[in-house]
Amino acid sequence: MRKLITLGAGLLLGLAVAVTNANASKYFDMESQTWKDVSGYAHGGKSPIKRTTVSYDGKFANSPEGTIVINTQERRLYYIMGDGKAVKYGIGVGRPGFQWTGTHRVSRKAEWPGWTPPPAMRKRVPNLPSYMEGGPNNPLGARAMYIGSTIYRIHGSNEPWSIGQAVSSGCIRLANEDVIDLYERVKVGAQVHVIQATQK
Repeated sequence: MRKLITLGAGLLLGLAVAVTNANASKYFDMESQTWKDVSGYAHGGKSPIKRTTVSYDGKFANSPEGTIVINTQERRLYYIMGDGKAVKYGIGVGRPGFQWTGTHRVSRKAEWPGWTPPPAMRKRVPNLPSYMEGGPNNPLGARAMYIGSTIYRIHGSNEPWSIGQAVSSGCIRLANEDVIDLYERVKVGAQVHVIQATQK
C-alpha cells in the first residue's frame, strides 16, 4: 500500500488484461489468476453491485455533505449525504501493488473524457494508443472526476464486470450508470478520502 504523497510517476489506470480471440467472452481476474466469463453480465452495463443509500458511521462519517470516502479493501465508495447517511457504490480498485491511500479534493470533472495513457503505461502495454477520444469505447467511461493534481481519477468503465475487482493501476472505476449518478452529485472541490478498511 502506498501513501499518495510518496507516489512517483505511477500509472493512470490499469486495463483488464486484453482478451484474445479464444477468450473473447472472458476477462482475466487478477486476484484468482483465472479467466472468467463475461456473459453473466447481461444487464446493459450496470454494476454487478447495486447502488444503495445506507446508514454510515465509518471513518469520516462526520465530514461535510458531498465528501467522498473510498474504501479500497471493501471496494466501495461512499458519498456522504449527512445525517448519518451515504450513497454506497461498488467500485473497481487498484490491483495489488497499485493501491494507495490519501486525502485530496476533486479538482476537475469531465463528461466522456479523452484518455492519454502515460508513457510508463505505454511502455508496459505497447499496443495502447497515444490518445483516445472520449466515447463508449474509452476506458474512462462516461464521466471522470480528477483527484487533485494526481494521476488518479474516479471514472466510469465500459467493463462493468470489473466492478468489485482489483484490476486497475490505481484509478477508481464505477459502472457508467453509477459514475453518471455520482458525477451529478459531486462538486469540484469536494474532499476525497482514500482509505483501507483496517485504517483507524
